Amino acid sequence: MGESRRGPLKSAVPSNVVSPVRRCSRTACGRPAVATLTYVYADSTAVLGPLATYAEPHCYDLCAEHSERLTAPRGWEVVRLLDGSAPARPSGDDLEALANAVREAARPQQRAAGAGGGGSRSVDPMEVARRGHLRVLRSPDN
Repeated sequence: MGESRRGPLKSAVPSNVVSPVRRCSRTACGRPAVATLTYVYADSTAVLGPLATYAEPHCYDLCAEHSERLTAPRGWEVVRLLDGSAPARPSGDDLEALANAVREAARPQQRAAGAGGGGSRSVDPMEVARRGHLRVLRSPDN
């Protein structure tokens, strides 16, 4: 009953000057922030990751353009954390896994039928079912 009906972004005093959208921390840039930059001075590292949930005093919010162009001082390392919602680019491992899956699916099913009951493969007690190269495993909690 004592709960406020206002949403988390509404201000007690309406204002046309203050925007609920977080903006880029760079001077004279008014674009919306998409990433947060944090410095780890002990490791000489600049960490650029997805936009933080809350604005922190020692972090800097950056727009897409400034986050792409970010460079660190000489001797420092830039670590870019991937955003889970952004589409990841395929890697060589992804291509190899896809090729292996296609090869496995193209193999004749005679191998499974020929193995019958006297298979030389050891059975994993955690394995519940198997289909091709995919296995369904029992939860370790059960």
